[in-house]
Amino acid sequence: MQARVLTFNTLFKGEARARMGVLAETIERSDYDVVCLQEVISWRVLGLLRRVAASYPHVSYTPMFPLVRGGLVTLSRHPVTRRHFRAYASAGPARPEWLLGKGALFTRVRLPGGHLTVVNTHLSANLDMDWSPSNVYTRVEKGELRRLAAAVDRIPKAEPLVVMGDFNVPRDSPYLAEFVSSTGLRDVFGGDTEPTFRPEYAEIGAIDQVLVGPGLQAKARLVFKEKVRLPGGRSTVLSDHYGIEAEITGQNG
Repeated sequence: MQARVLTFNTLFKGEARARMGVLAETIERSDYDVVCLQEVISWRVLGLLRRVAASYPHVSYTPMFPLVRGGLVTLSRHPVTRRHFRAYASAGPARPEWLLGKGALFTRVRLPGGHLTVVNTHLSANLDMDWSPSNVYTRVEKGELRRLAAAVDRIPKAEPLVVMGDFNVPRDSPYLAEFVSSTGLRDVFGGDTEPTFRPEYAEIGAIDQVLVGPGLQAKARLVFKEKVRLPGGRSTVLSDHYGIEAEITGQNG
């Protein structure tokens, strides 16, 4: 079994439709099998993605009027045999992102070499950018990781699995390490802390992750670092995040 995958937080504000049009054209020209996107909040943006990236006919998302639930969309060039959404609890303090209904989107894809379960997630933001144990947002994120771990543990151990997305938790955080250890997943970057959030926006670090299950190998790198040209001619970055692409290989269970 082999697959090329991408995870990318698209940034829902600031010329989102124009940037997403460029993104859709980019992935349409790519050789990715599965693409996991975060912050695809608008139905208009989702419609644009589906029209432009037409070679990805299999699209997973969860409706939640008036938004796309969790802002999570998974595009696949291969048939999807199962999908479901696991919601995170709306733990305090109250904040606008509650309106998104954040969680994890589970999609099982039938590749030419076997099945792969792809988990696309976006955890709550740490608005204080303080990941100390006593911080209120740290406690929120730890609770979401426990819920995600419980959902991952229900997947048969022989099932090839990749979990990716915007975790909003630095890669060197001890409680992310606890999540990885408890689920048996493996960080494809081996702990490397090169930032995935653009340093010119904030010094947050490596908060986007790609984690693979037992028996899988992966080579990964950051993408979408350079500016792109929008239809009006202006140059800008695609998002405040970089993307992560990974080539995954392994035995199908």
